[in-house]
Amino acid sequence: MNDISQKATASLLSVDGLSVDYGLKGVSLPAIQDVSFELRAGEAVALVGESGSGKTTTAMAIAGLLSPNARVSGGQVRYRGARLPIDDDAAMRPHRWSETSVIFQGAMNALNPVHRIIKQIAEPCVLKLGLSRDQATARARELLELVGIPADRGASYPHQLSGGMRQRVMIAMALACKPSIVIGDEPTTALDVINQAQILKLLVELRSKFNLALILITHDLSVVSESCDRVMIMYAGRIVEDGAVADVFAAPKHPYTRLMIESIPNPAMGVRVLRPIPGDPPTLARRPPGCPFNPRCPSVMPVCKIDIPALAGSAQGRVACHLHSSSLTQSDEVAAHV
Repeated sequence: MNDISQKATASLLSVDGLSVDYGLKGVSLPAIQDVSFELRAGEAVALVGESGSGKTTTAMAIAGLLSPNARVSGGQVRYRGARLPIDDDAAMRPHRWSETSVIFQGAMNALNPVHRIIKQIAEPCVLKLGLSRDQATARARELLELVGIPADRGASYPHQLSGGMRQRVMIAMALACKPSIVIGDEPTTALDVINQAQILKLLVELRSKFNLALILITHDLSVVSESCDRVMIMYAGRIVEDGAVADVFAAPKHPYTRLMIESIPNPAMGVRVLRPIPGDPPTLARRPPGCPFNPRCPSVMPVCKIDIPALAGSAQGRVACHLHSSSLTQSDEVAAHV
């Protein structure tokens, strides 16, 4: 991990104030709001949060793969300093897979069931890299070997492969056009624990081999600790904490982050009572005023129900919480600890 971190020196992707709305029955509902971060070459960043927190929407917006009822309502995304046309499907096509690629969550749904694996990997090589059919097939065979699948299994159809092998095929497809950024949309969720470990190990190895930048979407904090340099915690469409994995795990600043960590088993801490996070996340249509986490927060203060805290901090970490605001009054501090 240290060698990989040393490579993360060049700014690759800049997300600035990104906001996305979904249209539902004539109403526009905010899915993500004011999402900002930078991704450097060779860096692995995890987007973590409960279902509906905005992780996948953020990633799909970056890749220009939003659903038809979604629209970019604010902000921009830059790749190597140039603005990406993420709200224009046709204009984004030259950028997809050659600059940014996606490992989708459900390989069985993402792969075409009526085409052999070798053809599906070779096709983007023809379209994006301009290779001949024979050259693309040869590259597809190399990619299969690279991800641990014998090249002759390329003649198989998706249903003839195990879940772990199908996910490896998705990784091979994501690498086909030599992208700089790979987005993993919960790539291990549908797998058993052994295959999860193998896929994570493969991603770490490939990231090191090709100096890939990785955006990993997950709700599993154990996945983050094994494969990422930085973690961004999302809640109700906003980033609420951002920092180095070791720092966030050792000393979480946001109450939501702390509760998430306390809700998962940790063998190093021995037998203990796990603390579930009370309540449910807010829906798109019903966001509480002020900090969206305030109805579930054990440290809620009067200001939390009025003002949305800004995401502030430094390169060492950012947090959106009034507990860490310089404008916190003495009465608020007392209320937070009652």
